[in-house]
Amino acid sequence: MAVELLKGKVHKYGDNVDTDVIIPARYLNITDRRELGSHCLEDLDKNFVKKVVSGDFIVAGKNFGSGSSREQAVIAIKEAGVAAVIAVSFARIFFRNAINIGLPIIECQDAAVAIADGDRVEIDLSRGIIKDVTRKKHWQAQPFPEFLRKLIDAGGLLNYVRSNRQVR
Repeated sequence: MAVELLKGKVHKYGDNVDTDVIIPARYLNITDRRELGSHCLEDLDKNFVKKVVSGDFIVAGKNFGSGSSREQAVIAIKEAGVAAVIAVSFARIFFRNAINIGLPIIECQDAAVAIADGDRVEIDLSRGIIKDVTRKKHWQAQPFPEFLRKLIDAGGLLNYVRSNRQVR
């Protein structure tokens, strides 16, 4: 079943949150996805994993996910329970890794600037609508095309390919 409407609380951060902060290099040898998630953002916000609840959102400024191309950064965010990331802009390799891993990411400058830490937000992926329920505001972002929603619903590119293989 497709996930079209996401609801959660916001954890807000600033500009240039890089992959070294999302998952520090000292944890890159960890292969257990849950353990990666337990270290998400700990150098930026040591209490992040204690505060985040499954379904919550990260909202950030410019250039989110810059730095190295490590896909562990996306895995850590997803395993920490984050349902989506809204930012002014994303580093291109992070953007691609997020789609490949199945993490919805939305570029929307107005929403990213206006939404505050702790706000309750709803995201309609199929329509590209971001609603700040706390502040009673909404913004129009670029909706995800159907094929990207299918990748996200499958849990990423590899799962999508596996589930759509045809036996010959």
